Amino acid sequence: MKIRLERDVLAEAVQWVARTLPSRPSVPVLAGLLVRTDDNGIVFSGFDYESSGQVQVAATVHDEGEALVSGKLFADISKQLPNHPVEIEADESKMVLTCGHVRFVLQTLPLAEYPALPTMPPVAGTVDTSVFNEAVSQVAVAARRDSDSRPMTTSVRVEINGDRMSLMASDLYRLAYKELTWSPASPNASMEALVKAKTLADIAKSMTSGEEITIALSDNSEDGLIGFQVSGSAGQRQSTTRLMDHEFPKVRQLLEIEPLVTVRVDTAELIAAARRVALVAESNTPLRMLVRSDGIALEAATGDQAQAHEEVDAFVSNHGTDDPLKAAGFNPAFLLDALNALDRPFAQFSFTQSAKPCLIVGLAEIDGEPDTDYKHVIMLIRLPS
Repeated sequence: MKIRLERDVLAEAVQWVARTLPSRPSVPVLAGLLVRTDDNGIVFSGFDYESSGQVQVAATVHDEGEALVSGKLFADISKQLPNHPVEIEADESKMVLTCGHVRFVLQTLPLAEYPALPTMPPVAGTVDTSVFNEAVSQVAVAARRDSDSRPMTTSVRVEINGDRMSLMASDLYRLAYKELTWSPASPNASMEALVKAKTLADIAKSMTSGEEITIALSDNSEDGLIGFQVSGSAGQRQSTTRLMDHEFPKVRQLLEIEPLVTVRVDTAELIAAARRVALVAESNTPLRMLVRSDGIALEAATGDQAQAHEEVDAFVSNHGTDDPLKAAGFNPAFLLDALNALDRPFAQFSFTQSAKPCLIVGLAEIDGEPDTDYKHVIMLIRLPS
């Protein structure tokens, strides 16, 4: 194999693939980054049996071939190369990179031991890359991040019904839901899938170089895959990941809350106040939202050492109750996650009782209609009477 390409093209492509490589591979060969030529240039790939990443970029190909080298080392080298075209030559035992006056020789890994890369499943449709990235980030915040958790709580449920796609995640203490419009390959498309939240968020964030992202989906079975592809200035990027074979928690009914009390407040003002008050919130203690007829207040404390209290302007409405909610207890981190995920200048809190779930949605105007495309539910903390 002998090829030539621009230094920045090489660096960006290798960095993109290397981010998908496992830090502790089950077998050494999975730490490798596969380099191969095709009719359109050069393809860099990585695979760990669960997820794959592949990027195709333009290059001048003198001799075709393929080679497998340490992905981390290749990525580290590509970042440090001088700003000159890069020539890559490889045979069965080594790869040589030449860039200006710099020359690296890397030992190759055994190609025969490298697993076959998964093929993309059937195309399900396309969606705007920025819209999809925002939707995934809004929902993934409600999934658990630690690998020791129950698998369904670390996932995002993807549901497709015609030209509507919905994403949902829950760690059983909160629930995030987002609905968006997309372009299905079939107008009667009806599919569902469960995907690791962290993997989906990483893929969506890394695929914003083009205008549209193509989503491919197979049946949620033992060999089920979901694939993503985008073409843009950074070449053609493609990722696949295995679907999770678990049952998503039955939490959808929490999205339909009939409020007894609603609170409307400026999102940015509430975020700023919550951050300040949360500074004195001791571990596992709630941030209290005091609900009054003319506004709200936030309170938190660390025993007798520190207390915080801040008034926040808000519009409070009671809906047919003589004993309205007086206070609600929030996990401070959960509250800030929800508020930061809103993409509207105002937020509406819908309360039933002090220890029941609270629904949060966005508003374009303080007196406007709620935006129901994004919903965030938080389980309130029971406060002492």
